[in-house]
Amino acid sequence: MASEKQNHNIKTILTFIVPSLIGLLLFMTPVSYQDAITIPIAIISKALQHALSDKATAIVTAVVVLTTLVSLITKVAKPKFITENGFLNALFNVSPMWFFIRMLGAAFILMTFAGVGPEAITSGNTGGLVLNDLLPVLLSVFIFAGMLLPLLLNFGLLELFGALLTKIMRPVFNLPGRCAIDCMASWLGDGSVGILLTSKQYEGRFYTAREAAVIGTTFSAVSITFSLVVISQVKLEALFVPFYLTVCLAGIVAAIVVPKLPPLCWKKDNYIDGTPRHPDDEVVPAGHSVFSWGYDMALAKAAASGGVKETFTEGVKNVADMVLGILPVVMAIGTVALMIAEYTPIFDYLGMPFIPLLELLQIPEATAASKTIVVGFADMFIPSILAASIESDMTRFVIAALSVTQLIYMSEVGALLIGSRIPVNLPELFVIFVLRTLVTLPVIAGVAHLIF
Repeated sequence: MASEKQNHNIKTILTFIVPSLIGLLLFMTPVSYQDAITIPIAIISKALQHALSDKATAIVTAVVVLTTLVSLITKVAKPKFITENGFLNALFNVSPMWFFIRMLGAAFILMTFAGVGPEAITSGNTGGLVLNDLLPVLLSVFIFAGMLLPLLLNFGLLELFGALLTKIMRPVFNLPGRCAIDCMASWLGDGSVGILLTSKQYEGRFYTAREAAVIGTTFSAVSITFSLVVISQVKLEALFVPFYLTVCLAGIVAAIVVPKLPPLCWKKDNYIDGTPRHPDDEVVPAGHSVFSWGYDMALAKAAASGGVKETFTEGVKNVADMVLGILPVVMAIGTVALMIAEYTPIFDYLGMPFIPLLELLQIPEATAASKTIVVGFADMFIPSILAASIESDMTRFVIAALSVTQLIYMSEVGALLIGSRIPVNLPELFVIFVLRTLVTLPVIAGVAHLIF
């Protein structure tokens, strides 16, 4: 509900405007940096990553091992200072399945860091890739994104955008307007930021289970920067503009179609506490325009926000939740997925059913292309690495665009989704991955035939 007009004093207005503008600047303002378009939060995160340099792998190893040890102590000894603290208990007193995943992550990261154990786990294409290339990036992103997310969440910005954009997002995607912020943060910065934002919104009862699952698997888009890396890998940099427009078009089609299919359409429209979503929540009351209602709700949120100390405390909890809760999961699941991709023919076999579809769409070198399609579930970059040896420019273009629009890859986004509170599991993620592939492939192939 909006606050009374007398609460809309200059202090409340500034409490809304100043933090929200800083949040917009950090998370959503595109800037040119080192010949690429990115956002300030990504630049700050990269600066930390460079500052940590070689120490980053030692830090993430220590974090994963320490998290697992504390979880083990909590399971065995049940210390009161953890079990009687709601936040610490949720962080360390995890279910048996999550405890096993943490143990697996700790084992993998110790072997990889020390360089001992089976090469299948420690090689640069499996555990080494996750430890050296992915986890340091996630650590730096989590630290700054976690600390600064309250600027987006707590001071009314999402309330304003939610009211303004509901007229578009609800009819087209059946989602609240505020989810456009998640998409923009992913698109300009990093998909992991969008997932973290979505998870926090779900935990705060702003998204239902269905909405959180749809947004997490549909709107946590790949950043412009990473898209440029992918198109460069297949040696088609000159086609970046049509490539990215193709990715956007295919992504919009998938965002409209895939949520209407199982398993996403089976998700309940209930909040995290089980209460159903009320359609009236988004109705603009009589006497208000869309903007005035959004502005009133934003000011009410700002008026109810805590001070600097409360915001800082929430930021620290965010960082602890992300770093301690998610890094072990990414190490465990990411390594297993890459081991399957690297050392078994499973993804080759899974790609075979796509050969007739590729031939129907008249994609050259269909057999070679089919081997790259499902392997994207393990890691987004693997398809473009495999595609580099394919001669046809059209086929390389299709593979590169498809790998970006498939969106769900277990070395990062998939593991982040499973590690978060967003209600999706591994089998559901694979089904969504296949559905996104089937929906976006004809769109990408159609555009490719127009270009080549």
